[in-house]
Amino acid sequence: MNSTTRASFFDRAGLPPSLLSGYLGIMIFMMGDGIEQGWLSPYLVAHGMTVQQSATLFTVYGITIAVSAWFSGVLAEGYGVKRTMLTGLILYLMGTVGFVGYGMPELNYPLMLLFYALRGFGYPLFAYSFLVWIAYVTPRQQLGRAVGWFWFVFTGGLNVLGAWYSSWAIPRYGHLTTLWTSVCWALLGALFALVFNKGSIRREKNNSAQLQELIKGLTIVRREPKVLLGGIVRIINTTAQFAFPVFLPMYMASHGYDTTQWLRIWGTIFTANIIFNLLFGFVGDRLGWRNTIMWFGGIGCAATTLLFYYAPQLWPGNFWMVLAAGVLWGACLAGYVPLSALVPSLVQKDKGAAMAILNLGAGLPVFVGPAIVGLFIGITGNAGVIWILAALYLLSAVITRFITLPDNAKTAHHGHVSTEKTPVHT
Repeated sequence: MNSTTRASFFDRAGLPPSLLSGYLGIMIFMMGDGIEQGWLSPYLVAHGMTVQQSATLFTVYGITIAVSAWFSGVLAEGYGVKRTMLTGLILYLMGTVGFVGYGMPELNYPLMLLFYALRGFGYPLFAYSFLVWIAYVTPRQQLGRAVGWFWFVFTGGLNVLGAWYSSWAIPRYGHLTTLWTSVCWALLGALFALVFNKGSIRREKNNSAQLQELIKGLTIVRREPKVLLGGIVRIINTTAQFAFPVFLPMYMASHGYDTTQWLRIWGTIFTANIIFNLLFGFVGDRLGWRNTIMWFGGIGCAATTLLFYYAPQLWPGNFWMVLAAGVLWGACLAGYVPLSALVPSLVQKDKGAAMAILNLGAGLPVFVGPAIVGLFIGITGNAGVIWILAALYLLSAVITRFITLPDNAKTAHHGHVSTEKTPVHT
């Protein structure tokens, strides 16, 4: 297969050929970041911490992720994508070394809070800056598929490879050594994304332009209120994803499922999710971005959230029925994928600022999910938290109804939006 044929194949698949190694690097990096997601909360509770303390740790982590996610879009335009990604890598490594080396061995809670928060600044700057890169170099008619591929590798690393690797590594190396290996995976991912990646490079803007980009990131929600609505929907999208690991492992354990089984359920859920991330990229480009988000994302997730929670009670001891319910939830979660195409297409320029709001919405669930658990689990119990999450999904479907493209187009290329590529600062 010659280079022209390869480029044509990747173009049809919606993958920017110049960014292929970057996609691989994101997957490997996020695998390192996701190593502890499925088991850290039950590990801490088993060693004497309360669910509320665990929720607080994840909440503080989520706050820094949210701040970092918002800045990622602005910094990627004003400071340069590669520089922003490198900054994220350094912060991630510093936080990991402090958290694993000084906080975890003695469960020193103040140090754990400090270094886990520092670690939270890392992955949004690394991963979401790359999403801005994709939004610029990909033609509009392929953008739904291109962001679908991004969420494929992002989720594939964070929730699939991270969970499955942990289920294999913990029995062999123990929890702390498994956490230390995240440093190796992050460095390997950065090698592919920052060194081997052959995407175009352009000289960065000056300080004045960087300040202008920061201001745009603050003011775009006033000038473009639909961008704000998109950010709210993005928050709701993965709030349950980050709430579940805080309390569901213990809930599943009360119904007979141990940590290894939970990690396999969690990993399989997101194996299905990454497949449907790709599927819904194509579905959104054909049936309409907004319709896909409303029906498959909002309505679908509301129903399957409840089904997943009640499955252990409806089918006691039936691992496969619980797994099937979780897989349905993971599939519907992918219904929100076209949001990453819809929001930047709402504006003709300042797409980095629009992506900054969307990235903020992607970061906030890491804070909002655990915060909901910490605030309500003592009052409403597990079931009450689940119903709150289901109600939020229904709310997102209602909000999406009002996020319309010009001329009420289903996708950008159905209207009069240019499909020319725009260079990006790298």
